[in-house]
Amino acid sequence: MKILKIDHLGIAVNSIDDGKNFWSDVLGLKFEGAETVETQKVTTAFFPVGESEVELLESTAPDGPVAKFIEKKGTGFQHVAFRVANIEEALQELKDKGIQLIDQQPRIGAGGAKIAFLHPKATGGVLVELCERS
Repeated sequence: MKILKIDHLGIAVNSIDDGKNFWSDVLGLKFEGAETVETQKVTTAFFPVGESEVELLESTAPDGPVAKFIEKKGTGFQHVAFRVANIEEALQELKDKGIQLIDQQPRIGAGGAKIAFLHPKATGGVLVELCERS
């Protein structure tokens, strides 16, 4: 598996509008706009930082994964996403190593990226996302 870089850090928030105040107004990061991913019950907003990004995640439904995360752990750091050269090969390699996956196959995430999540039980408690962008 070839990891190219940290693609983004996911931050769970109650409100993207409120979150923007800190990331844009205080830190001066450029807000790139928001996108709703209906299949994941989430609205995302990206703030570029060098070659990576900060992604704010706001749930669009009380039963969405981000809402469940906030209910259990509160707002804050939710996941780290690594950009990979080939997500299908990366998932197969991880399966071969016995790593527990949330996604057996990639799905489409924000910005049209192919994404897949590894189970936190296999990563020392950190939700890890793999991301392939064309």
